[in-house]
Amino acid sequence: MCGLVGFYQHPEMAFDANLIKRMTDTIKHRGPDGEGYCFANTATQAIRLHRSIENANLAFGHRRLAIVDLSPGGAQPMLNQAADKVIIYNGELYNHLELRKILSTFGATFNSRSDTETLLKAYEIWGGDCVKHFNGMFSFAIWDAQRQQLFLARDRFGVKPLYYYVSDKLFIFASEIKAILTHPKVSREICYPALNEYFTFQNVLGDLTLFNNIRILPAGHTLTLDLSDASLPLTEVYKIKQYWDFYFPTQTQRQNISFEEAQIELRRLFAQAVERQLMSDVPVGSYLSGGMDSGSIVAIASQKLKRIHTFTGGFDLSSASGLEMGFDERPASEALANLFKTEHYENVLHAGDMEHVMPELIWHLEDLRVGQCYPNYYTARLASKFVKVCLSGTGGDELFGGYPWRYYRGLEAGDYYSNYYQFWQRLVSYEDKLNLFNAATKRKIGNHSAFSAFQTVLNGFGRVPETVEDRIHAALYFEAKTFLHGLFIVEDKMSMAHSLESRVPFLDNDLVDFALQLPANYKLQHLDQTAQTLMKENEIGKRQRYDQRYGDGKWVLRETMRQWVPPDTITRAKQGFSAPDASWFRGESLDYIQTLLQPKSAHIYELLQPTFVQQTLETHCHGVENKRLLLWSFLSLEWWLKAYFTV
Repeated sequence: MCGLVGFYQHPEMAFDANLIKRMTDTIKHRGPDGEGYCFANTATQAIRLHRSIENANLAFGHRRLAIVDLSPGGAQPMLNQAADKVIIYNGELYNHLELRKILSTFGATFNSRSDTETLLKAYEIWGGDCVKHFNGMFSFAIWDAQRQQLFLARDRFGVKPLYYYVSDKLFIFASEIKAILTHPKVSREICYPALNEYFTFQNVLGDLTLFNNIRILPAGHTLTLDLSDASLPLTEVYKIKQYWDFYFPTQTQRQNISFEEAQIELRRLFAQAVERQLMSDVPVGSYLSGGMDSGSIVAIASQKLKRIHTFTGGFDLSSASGLEMGFDERPASEALANLFKTEHYENVLHAGDMEHVMPELIWHLEDLRVGQCYPNYYTARLASKFVKVCLSGTGGDELFGGYPWRYYRGLEAGDYYSNYYQFWQRLVSYEDKLNLFNAATKRKIGNHSAFSAFQTVLNGFGRVPETVEDRIHAALYFEAKTFLHGLFIVEDKMSMAHSLESRVPFLDNDLVDFALQLPANYKLQHLDQTAQTLMKENEIGKRQRYDQRYGDGKWVLRETMRQWVPPDTITRAKQGFSAPDASWFRGESLDYIQTLLQPKSAHIYELLQPTFVQQTLETHCHGVENKRLLLWSFLSLEWWLKAYFTV
């Protein structure tokens, strides 16, 4: 796991050889174990490591977090033997040893144990199609002097981020936006369409970021910049290509498999996925929430490792109330740690811990996304004191249907898209946004439509979701492309802030491919009965029966995991990693929130209307409605503006 930065500029522009180091230093937290640089002249095809060359116009920078092959043989940037291709890479190829055997049949030889070398050899043999052979998480860049092309790629699921900026004469890419902003030619501007999406979904659905002209390469895509003709504007010579997407086959397209057969195969694939992701030359640990997903990962990992470190974040519930009383999962995680004999560590968050970490957290997050992530920040910091790699249960819900109350929205009578969109307006509805944004912001948002962004994602599902199964699968598709992607961005930034590599075994290629093949009613236990109820518009009592189905998600996964985790873990109600902020925002954290949001001089009022923000705070404080997500977003926006738009 590492951090990468690079830029190409038109030959007529003055080249600053020291700039690449300044840019790379902004993400040194991603790789404290080493740094390296590369310079190239795209016209002469010359490449040199560490020192600039005459008339250089391309530069690569890399910060290394050494995980596999700790020797200098794994250092980057890495040149091929012919010295006409160079790579910088962030991630892990879990199948790289298998790939080496295949590549050796093509005549490839290896000088290190690094998966970076495996990736580079794969590109030499398969070109851009190499990405179709990779099982792992990655973002990388290769300068191919022979083809005169810069080739960028991001993994299937978007576990690792890759951002880019392009103008007529300048192309920049990096693992984090802050590195791009360090370039003197890049101005800091807000992307107002992205802001509109954020305050609708608490997320940005496409390739936009909150920074204007800086985009994220979509998951499962490659980008090729053809530099063979220096007279052409760069905006005309880069191409983005999709090489993979989530695809849910129709009932007639998939192979028939019984529920019992599905459990057997799922058990095999899950164990294989966890074992693959234990690949490391440094200590590996795991988050352990007390739930089924992380518990199952630890169950497998503890069989393969002598003693695994596990980590849990808990909460002081002395001022919590209602549903929040179940937010602290320490007792459940401690029981699992005892069962699997792990070396277990916990931290406990209290009201007030949020305010101490917000400036640093938002600087690392940089592009605001889903949820209240300060508990993740603290828990990643804890894990980083003991290990360099930590397994996470992220993805189990999105693959196997862990949020049934969301999917069932699409089964209600009426238009599927409208019903589902109404639910996904997590922060502010279209009507309320008329009062949220000030006049200047509304002008800059213009005719951008959050609903159009929402529908564009769903169009990628490939067919109109008319059947019950298609409606469920379309919902799973949407969440994998948006909500899960947002979780990955947050997890990457929160872990790498502490030089910690986070791995997600549920996002193993083979496991994902199998999950996509499963019928929807293997994931939602009561789907058939619920569908009959919800699709009848005038059915009396359908809402009550709908509510009773909240706990029927991940059915096949639950039955499969009974081999590894106790029954009470299987049947535990789903609990996200959330602090009791609804209570804290009315109590101990209220002064902090008011200090930030009440002054008319607050930075957010350059974008938002003060009346709406104050009314939101009053609504929450008086217990009229739980507005913790929106208040978190206001706080995050205020610190984001402080971090990136003030001197």
